[in-house]
Amino acid sequence: MKFPALVPDKICNTKVKILQTDGLNRDGSPKKIEIYSGKCFHDEKSTQKLNAEKQLITLSGRLYFNGDVAPDRDIISGSAEINGGVVVRNVYSSYKGKNPDGTVNYTMLELI
Repeated sequence: MKFPALVPDKICNTKVKILQTDGLNRDGSPKKIEIYSGKCFHDEKSTQKLNAEKQLITLSGRLYFNGDVAPDRDIISGSAEINGGVVVRNVYSSYKGKNPDGTVNYTMLELI
């Protein structure tokens, strides 16, 4: 059964790269690997949230993707380069919205 996309491709118009750190380079700097490059819907509304230590965190926005952007990873962490690296934000949390049959309908990343 085909389920409707909650984040349709026609609203995804922001270019983004999701980078994740994976070890160290020879010079000691963090090695970044690209896990996704494409388009998404960028919601720039800032919100505040309490973390596990009861500290107030200000989120700078959210990225919404149609489908699963990293099917081999349960948790997406790292950074997001928005609009060709003009804006770089860190990923605070990730969420994969699922269909009743268990497939991923959309992916959401909250940014700091």
